[in-house]
Amino acid sequence: MKNITLSADEELIERAREIARSQYTSLNVLFRDWLASLDDRKQLGAEPERCIRELGEAYQVGGPYSRDELNER
Repeated sequence: MKNITLSADEELIERAREIARSQYTSLNVLFRDWLASLDDRKQLGAEPERCIRELGEAYQVGGPYSRDELNER
């Protein structure tokens, strides 16, 4: 595991420590979980794009449509 050094406002750090204590964990664990969630979001972000691409290949919907056609009800 690699160590990193961060700088943050003292009050922010203390509030984060209080949150960690209330969850019976450490600030270090919360930070690691936060970093992991960033990677999860990146991976999840690819899923909708893949679905849209696959649907576009499976179904032809015509078009291109004019602005007026898109706004018709």
